Amino acid sequence: MINYIIIGLIVINLIILIILLFKKNNNNDMIDRISQLQKDTTKDLGDFKFDINKNINNDFEKLTYNIERKLTYINDFVNERLDKNFEKSNKTFLDVIERLKKIDEAQKKIDSLSTDIVSLQSVLTDKKTRGIFGEVNLEYILNNAFGSSKNGIYEIQKKLENGYIVDAILYAPAPLGTIAIDSKFPLENYQKMTDKSASKEERAAAEKMFVTDVKKHIDDIKNKYIIPGVTTNEAIMFLPAEAIFAEINAYHEDLVAYAYSNNVWITSPTTLIATLSTISMIIKNIERDKYAKVIHNELTKLGVEFTRYKDRWDKLSRNIKAVNTSVDEINITSDKIVKRFDQINKVELDVKEITYEEEKK
Repeated sequence: MINYIIIGLIVINLIILIILLFKKNNNNDMIDRISQLQKDTTKDLGDFKFDINKNINNDFEKLTYNIERKLTYINDFVNERLDKNFEKSNKTFLDVIERLKKIDEAQKKIDSLSTDIVSLQSVLTDKKTRGIFGEVNLEYILNNAFGSSKNGIYEIQKKLENGYIVDAILYAPAPLGTIAIDSKFPLENYQKMTDKSASKEERAAAEKMFVTDVKKHIDDIKNKYIIPGVTTNEAIMFLPAEAIFAEINAYHEDLVAYAYSNNVWITSPTTLIATLSTISMIIKNIERDKYAKVIHNELTKLGVEFTRYKDRWDKLSRNIKAVNTSVDEINITSDKIVKRFDQINKVELDVKEITYEEEKK
């Protein structure tokens, strides 16, 4: 804007000077001065146009450099974040695969022991020993599914608000919530009801006692470990023997229905592993989604930067067009001034010729 004002002042001063010189001197010297002034003005305007173009080119180069530098920075930043996030996601999937391998190995070991669990009477001589056996198996499965309890996903021997101690608490993501898991091992009457050497009546009586034992375990879990507002409305009963779990599901549908009506899930080592693996995958997916949100936010910010870049480029383009239009207008004005000078010179020559003719007469 200032440059335009300067040009205008130069043109006005030039016109004033021409008028003054024309009034003051009406001779060839004036014409020479006007001619020289015209040349100087044309040169100054050419230099000024060159300087404007040079400054515009320099500014444009600086702007282009800054834009390229910003885009490079944004590109490097996004690539770095994407690389880190993809690396973390890849590591997460590898960890899941490794966990599944460990779980598979654990399942194989448990399967190899399943045939011996039925005849554990010589080892599991009392309820306390059986309880410890179930707790150890439960902790082993949890450790294989989620790693150490220090990561905060589960706790062992957790004391609840009502004072009862549950074998394990699993802090699952919503909508599951906090789930109580307790190990139960109704082995004694199961052995009697499956003892081929016992009489039919003895096996029938043992079977009734077995059903009573399982129902009592279900009631204990419901009454002790399902606490509204503290735990979820369901709890898990862990049976460390696949054979007992198979017996219940195959021949005692009433027990399965009773557990279901009391919001208790009956599981074995195999089914608990499958359940925990599903929960583990959910947790991993939640963590992965967090990184996906970060990437989405960064891409959104990048989109804002590109929009700002487009607006600024459009503004610069309009300014360049305006400067070009002004230069064209100056050229037109300059041409008009030159034509005016030519007309003035022509008029002066005609006056001299008329004066000479009169003197001759």
